[in-house]
Amino acid sequence: MAYKNRVELIPLKFRRIEVGEDVIEILCSLIRRNRLKLKDGDVFAIADKVLAFYEGRIVDYQNMPVSEDAIRLAKRYNLEPGFVQLVLNESEKVFGGVERALLTLTRGILMANAGVDHKNAPPGKAALWPKNPTLLAYKIRVELEKRFGKRLAVIIVDSKVNPLRRGTVGIAIGFSGLVPVIDCRGKKDLFGNSLKITFMNVVDDLAAMAHLLMGETIESTPFVLIRNAPITLTEENYSDEVKISENDCLVLNSLKEYYYCPRTGA
Repeated sequence: MAYKNRVELIPLKFRRIEVGEDVIEILCSLIRRNRLKLKDGDVFAIADKVLAFYEGRIVDYQNMPVSEDAIRLAKRYNLEPGFVQLVLNESEKVFGGVERALLTLTRGILMANAGVDHKNAPPGKAALWPKNPTLLAYKIRVELEKRFGKRLAVIIVDSKVNPLRRGTVGIAIGFSGLVPVIDCRGKKDLFGNSLKITFMNVVDDLAAMAHLLMGETIESTPFVLIRNAPITLTEENYSDEVKISENDCLVLNSLKEYYYCPRTGA
């Protein structure tokens, strides 16, 4: 059965990328090698790790100077002191942690280890987020549009965990070319109820779709082409539209105001 406007995910595999390799050239070569004819509205999801290699954001943490805070947190959460120092350097706030992970706020995003990652980095080194994910997504999008003559969108994808859920899902840490959220407030549901507070996070939904194919281990799929997604293209910078304040965040604000457990009375 053929479905109108069926969303397609096209994984683009590549070997392990080395520091300094040109990710844009690699992506363009993969587009041509796979004989993809790009269309207006195509979205390219790009794994943040390949961009860390592209920008040289692979850091040796084993011999770097560390603070007393880094040593204390490393001991408490079973992490390397140098790795923790990188996390502190990249963080706006540190809330606490569990074994091998600190809960941090970085660039307005609640994230494990401020996006600093051991995975898919050489031993003794860690991958950092791009210096400016939004600007980098914009530069990549503009170059792709210039070369292929189509209106496109670009999403930079990392993975995160959700409260009380096991496992990682995708999140867009940077994007360009699309409206990231849909404001559903005032719209009617199937029963005629008017929605009061609901927004749909389109860009993170797309990141989660791509992450399913990118994987976390040896999948070697740094790029995913998302086709026929129900998005609105734009030239505007909407990077702040997906972020909310701590006071408006259900999780952070609720934990600060925790008073009572109905089951225990505590």
